[in-house]
Amino acid sequence: MPKNKTSKPLEIKIATVVAVVALLGETDPAKLSAALKQITGGTPDYFEDDFTLLDFGPASPTPTAGSINWPKLIALFKSHRLNPVAVRNAPAELEDEIRASGLTIDNMVQPRQPEPEVIEVASPEPEPAPAPAPVQAAPVKPAEAPAAALPAMIIDTPVRGGQRIYARGCDLIITAMVNHGAEVIADGSIHVYAPLRGRALAGASGNAQARIFSLAMEAELVSIAGIYRTFDEGWPAPLAAKPAQISLVDERLDIVAITSK
Repeated sequence: MPKNKTSKPLEIKIATVVAVVALLGETDPAKLSAALKQITGGTPDYFEDDFTLLDFGPASPTPTAGSINWPKLIALFKSHRLNPVAVRNAPAELEDEIRASGLTIDNMVQPRQPEPEVIEVASPEPEPAPAPAPVQAAPVKPAEAPAAALPAMIIDTPVRGGQRIYARGCDLIITAMVNHGAEVIADGSIHVYAPLRGRALAGASGNAQARIFSLAMEAELVSIAGIYRTFDEGWPAPLAAKPAQISLVDERLDIVAITSK
């Protein structure tokens, strides 16, 4: 029977891949193995084949060429169901051997925000003493709780070119400029109360109801739930650098001006 829908040989969509970050204070496989066992508590399925970014920023001493057995290091993380895909903050002299091991170099400058999933691979620290039990107060009839507000990540500083900000599981609110070459990503909507000149990817986890708002829309690329549009030739004159919102309607991006009326 003939198919009602024509099959396309290939489609390209913008996808956001989130990786956990392993901050390596050591490069000794034995010490890293012990630290990973402590983090996972010996649970074999603690991780779920997560993409992993190996960050050598905290390493002391700084690794040198030939000092790391990359196949052994990669195998160690894979044995805990962590899948190394890239390296950050490694000396330039290591780049050839990193690429030869099948890993990529992450040169992205990170924002001054806590990463949503960070694995700190470091020496074990003693657990703090338990806090004393609180004094039981007389029961009080609880007040009716207000409706919970949707979570949001708020950024009050300009987002520079080369920075990437990801608001996982929430909206992203930015009160300063997003410069050319920057990338802002949110599982919810993106609100920029300033010029938006970089890349904006809303609904990154598939939320087709997400939107993108800006008081001065000049983005290089916008995307909602993987449907994207680029503006290599600039924005249409009626919308360029003007307040606008973007939503997803019938698998296409709908861009409209925001007016005071």
